[in-house]
Amino acid sequence: MSKKRRKKRPPKRVLALPDLEQSKAAVLNSLTSKSGQRTYDRAITDFVDWYCSEPRLAFNRTVVLRYRIFLEQKQYAATTINLRLAAVRRVAFEAADSGLLSPELAAGIRRVKGVRRIGVRIGNWLTAEQGKRLLAGADRNSLRGKRNYAMLATLIGCGLRRGELLGLRVDAIGVREEHWVIADLNGEGRTHAYGADPSMGEGSNRRVEGS
Repeated sequence: MSKKRRKKRPPKRVLALPDLEQSKAAVLNSLTSKSGQRTYDRAITDFVDWYCSEPRLAFNRTVVLRYRIFLEQKQYAATTINLRLAAVRRVAFEAADSGLLSPELAAGIRRVKGVRRIGVRIGNWLTAEQGKRLLAGADRNSLRGKRNYAMLATLIGCGLRRGELLGLRVDAIGVREEHWVIADLNGEGRTHAYGADPSMGEGSNRRVEGS
């Protein structure tokens, strides 16, 4: 007699706590940085607490938008809100990848936009043309020249300070939310480079331009 094939369970719309914990573990296991793991652990835990406090909500774009409004009402910094939303998107991706969540719902969650950062630039800033001229003047025929070119390109493209560049390690560069970033970057005084809420822990992500 042939064995009966088990029917494949359809993806869920509402994730229970075990589903969220499984997806959270998958997200944390995908991160190589200890600081990044701590930051995402805190962000996902806060979201799970909020999500489970609501009456059986479907895990979809509308719910994540409600969570963003909740964070805005808490008057968190824009960088903090965006980091927490990034963590929620990663949870949705891992849940869909493991078959827990509908791919359509996960795609909708990934389309939720972050909060716009509003700030005032201070100091002297190079224009795009000035940056190109500066890079064009670097000697790239020697190893030292190639090193200097790479350092200048990183300073200009990522907006790093000299101290941040000197402390940069290769393993800090990785992919987050489908973009190449310098992860868990500590700014001046070991504060967030973008002025995020200190309660999120040290470090933030600096996007690599052109990625």
